[in-house]
Amino acid sequence: MKVVVVGTGYVGLVTGVCLAEKNHNVICLDINENKINMMREGKSPIYEPNLEELMTENYKAGKLDYSTNYKKAYKDAEVIIIAVGTPEKADGSANLEYVYEVSKQIAENLERDCIIAIKSTVPIGTNDNIEEYIKANLRNPVNIEVVSNPEFLSQGTAVHDTLEAYRIIIGTNSNKAKNVMSELYKDFNSPIVFMTRKSSEMVKYASNDFLAIKISYINDIANLCDVVGANIDDVIKGMGYDKRIGNEYLKPGCGYGGSCFPKDTKSLHYLATQGGYNLKSVEATIAINKKQKIVLIEKARKEFKTFNNINVAILGLAFKPDTDDLREAPSIDNIEILLEEGANIKVYDPKAMNKLKENFSYKVEYAKMPQEALKNADVCFIFTEWEEIKNVKPSEYKELMKRPIVYDGRNIYHPEEMKSCEVKYYSIGRGE
Repeated sequence: MKVVVVGTGYVGLVTGVCLAEKNHNVICLDINENKINMMREGKSPIYEPNLEELMTENYKAGKLDYSTNYKKAYKDAEVIIIAVGTPEKADGSANLEYVYEVSKQIAENLERDCIIAIKSTVPIGTNDNIEEYIKANLRNPVNIEVVSNPEFLSQGTAVHDTLEAYRIIIGTNSNKAKNVMSELYKDFNSPIVFMTRKSSEMVKYASNDFLAIKISYINDIANLCDVVGANIDDVIKGMGYDKRIGNEYLKPGCGYGGSCFPKDTKSLHYLATQGGYNLKSVEATIAINKKQKIVLIEKARKEFKTFNNINVAILGLAFKPDTDDLREAPSIDNIEILLEEGANIKVYDPKAMNKLKENFSYKVEYAKMPQEALKNADVCFIFTEWEEIKNVKPSEYKELMKRPIVYDGRNIYHPEEMKSCEVKYYSIGRGE
């Protein structure tokens, strides 16, 4: 099928590449000419495992192309997938400016009947509004139908999550649209679930917010473990035997970040509030996560009354491993607090340091390896569980640091190991 994917961020680029991998003819659209040229050279604007390899293979095979020429791309597309960003506004609502901008372009340039799938995360009811908007602005006598097709990929495993999706959700009541979307995804080994557009939109929010709730819940329990002297590792082990609970997303830490959970929890909370409903579970999740992001700083206050002129090593910047995404990353909140108090900071991350340089004007030093960041540090904060960081031996903290004091926001190390190496070690929920 001839498919156009609009937007080449995490969702759009991965979707386009994976559809090409399934033998569709795909054009990925973006307004940034430099970005398009970079992708044609096989270079991804984002770090995502296995993505560049698939980009190169499918581009060389002629199944995948990149363009800024939306007029030409829309001309004979059978399916157009809208995957542009819906960033958070100041009030927590979703900004739909880009979705409507693309919809206007489609309406003005479409020359054949087409299915338009909205993969961008949008508030409930948006698909209905977009279909009405496009039909009202069509310049040619063509038939269009809008379907909701939310994404459920996770950064760091996005390619796998797309090619081996747990489910593919399609929101439509149209038999024609069902047939077209079934053809689009026929070679994906995933169940296709049809429902109404509003239900499909809600599935996206309900799924992401539920996972965010699980993360915040276990962080809340971990914090209580520190108070009462229980061990969160044992608690999770005991909970995980119950199949109704499972052990996925029950990993304590210094809070969630990224492009999805923070935005989607706030957006659904805003939507509920506008409808006169208080979504208390999500409201609590947002509050817990905000506080959890600085839990390491709060722990360190017992040792350091001020960070003025303290040498701080920060290991890990990205909000999770296998991505260079710094959006809502706990590291950023902590760097700002430490710099404000006059700390001397040296950071290490295998993928995200360039993003920090490009997007923030922080006065920090950059290390080429974890050990370089640790040298002569008074304290170390760990925010991301990269393999490169996990491979640092407990003894190296003792050998390299001026004062071996470590605050681990991802529970990488065993407390007894660190203690045996004479390292003051504090993690999440282990009662230290």
